[in-house]
Amino acid sequence: MKLKGKVALVTGAARGLGRAYALHLGKLGAVVAINDINLEAAKEYGEQLTAETVMDEVRAFGVPSIGIQADVTDRSQVEMMVEEVVEEFGRLDILVNNAGGHLRPGERSQASSMPEEDLRYILDLNLLGTIFTCQAASRPMKEQRSGKIVNVSSQAGLHSTASGGGRGAHYSVAKAGVVHYTRLLAAELGPYGINVNCIAPGWILSSRAIAQGRAEPERRRTLESQIALRRLGLPEDCAKVVEFLVTDLSDYVTGQCIPICGGYCLF
Repeated sequence: MKLKGKVALVTGAARGLGRAYALHLGKLGAVVAINDINLEAAKEYGEQLTAETVMDEVRAFGVPSIGIQADVTDRSQVEMMVEEVVEEFGRLDILVNNAGGHLRPGERSQASSMPEEDLRYILDLNLLGTIFTCQAASRPMKEQRSGKIVNVSSQAGLHSTASGGGRGAHYSVAKAGVVHYTRLLAAELGPYGINVNCIAPGWILSSRAIAQGRAEPERRRTLESQIALRRLGLPEDCAKVVEFLVTDLSDYVTGQCIPICGGYCLF
C-alpha cells in the first residue's frame, strides 16, 4: 500500500493499458479517478472485466474510485475533469496521461501525403490532449508543491526505420512531441517538487492490439524475433514501470523517457 492516501487520475483508463495502470495504482492503495471518452470502452474489444466497471474493479482493492467521461482533446472538458477530481478528493498527486492511439488507417499515414484531417486528429489526441491535461493538473500540484506526472509516448516516437516507408508519420511525430514536452515540463515544475517523466511502450498485447491481430501466430513470431527478450509485452509490464515513476523509488528521476519494449529498441 505504498500509495495509500495518494490521489491518481488516469486518462484513457476504461480498457487496455490505461485500465492496467489504474488497477495497479489501486492495488498500491491510491484513490483512482478513471477517465475515458467512453467509460464502457472495454466492450469495444471484448476485454473482460472482473467487475461491472473499471471503477468497481479499483474499489475491490478497498480504495475509492470515480469515473469521469471526458474528451482530452477538449480543453474545457479537461479543466472540468481535474476540478472534479480535486473537489471530490481534495488533491491530485498522480497523473498518468494514457489517452491516445494510432486511430487512423495506416495506409494513408505516409509522411508526404497524410490527409490534414488525420494529422490534426492524431496530434489532438496524442499530443494536445497530453498537454491540456498536464496544464490542468499542474495547478493543484504546484499549490501542493508535490506531484508525479507520467506521460505516455511510444516506440514510434523514439525511432523510425526505412522499412516503414514513412507510414504512421502523424502518430510518430505526436509521440515524439510528448517526449520533448515531458522534458520541458520537468524543467519548469522541478522547483515545485513535481516529477515529470515519460514511458514508451513497444509491442504490447493490449486488447485493441489483440483485436487488430498482434497475437496471431505468424505476426507474433515475426515481432518476437526482433525483441531481445523474445516475447511481446503485457499491460502489467508497463504498469510496473508506472509504479516506479509514481512512488518514492523515482524521487530523483525527472524529465526522462523509459522505453518498455523488451529490447526491441536498443540505444
